[in-house]
Amino acid sequence: MKLLKYLSVVILVPLFAFTLHKYYLSLCEIEYVEEQQSIQIILGIFIDDLEVVLNKEHQLKLNLGTENEAKDTDAYYESYLNSHFKVIVNNKLSTYHYIGKEYDDDIVRFYLEIQGVEQLRSIKIFNNCLTKEFEDQQNIIKIKVNKLHKTFYLDKKNANCLLKI
Repeated sequence: MKLLKYLSVVILVPLFAFTLHKYYLSLCEIEYVEEQQSIQIILGIFIDDLEVVLNKEHQLKLNLGTENEAKDTDAYYESYLNSHFKVIVNNKLSTYHYIGKEYDDDIVRFYLEIQGVEQLRSIKIFNNCLTKEFEDQQNIIKIKVNKLHKTFYLDKKNANCLLKI
């Protein structure tokens, strides 16, 4: 009987530790496609975290990723991204085109594009998505330009990264 209790503790405690710990992450993949003269961006954020923030900001219940999702959700998404995610190309703040979103299990992926980039000399990213509300939020930025691949880890204290090509 003691052995059974011991095994239960050894097996169950680690499982509870993982279920009680919440990770706050976003992943942004940026690729410069020279032939198309465009910067293509995919930004993935956990739906439940983003919903907490948007509901709080707008005093709403958006029901993101459900059948009852508010009809004007894209407007809330665009507004939030425009405030918290910025791209500076060749030392100039760039306006990205919001192509749309896609739900993938518990993540919403945003598709953004900056067109008309003939030559990429530098790219600076500002991303403070969710950092105000979640102290441990980490925003991972992966940039691919030709054969150059670089990854940055942003958080509340450091919301910017710069890649010079």
